[in-house]
Amino acid sequence: MELKLSKYKACICEGSAENAIIDILVDEHLLIFEREEMLDGEVIRIRDARKFESRYLRKGFDDKISIIRILDSRREQFSLSKAYQHKVDVINVITAPEIEMLIILAEDKYKDFKKSGKKPSDFCKQDLGMKNVKSYDYVREYFGDTKMLLIAIKKYTEISKIKKGEYTLLDLLKDKNL
Repeated sequence: MELKLSKYKACICEGSAENAIIDILVDEHLLIFEREEMLDGEVIRIRDARKFESRYLRKGFDDKISIIRILDSRREQFSLSKAYQHKVDVINVITAPEIEMLIILAEDKYKDFKKSGKKPSDFCKQDLGMKNVKSYDYVREYFGDTKMLLIAIKKYTEISKIKKGEYTLLDLLKDKNL
């Protein structure tokens, strides 16, 4: 399923870890869009649709906007008012159960994680000793080797149960053949 994006892109991240991963990928020119195409040239942390509308959609764009939401919850709604629904495409990039799965896969600890029955972030903190696993700086430094991040994204996509109409981080990459 090929991802088609509009001229303008709003990349909304749920948390600091997601933000760090998108920043790494965009800074390394690995995504199907560049920082210059992003609203305000950066990741947006506004998760509420109404707040997003008032901050960004009232500027009067001459083209549609692709809102790329990086989140782990399939249930979190992003309901725009009718006045803006035709002006945007909302693309949900799911990182369920949590973005920290990328670290577990990079550490080659997936089997241990499955046995633990813990949430990914708790496993990283308790079993891998990564106390700051949710912090921007920690994740940015951890994935300083971009190749390690790309391999983890590919592994994540292989083990994930991706539902019809959902996207993963792999779908945002220029080169999906890692």
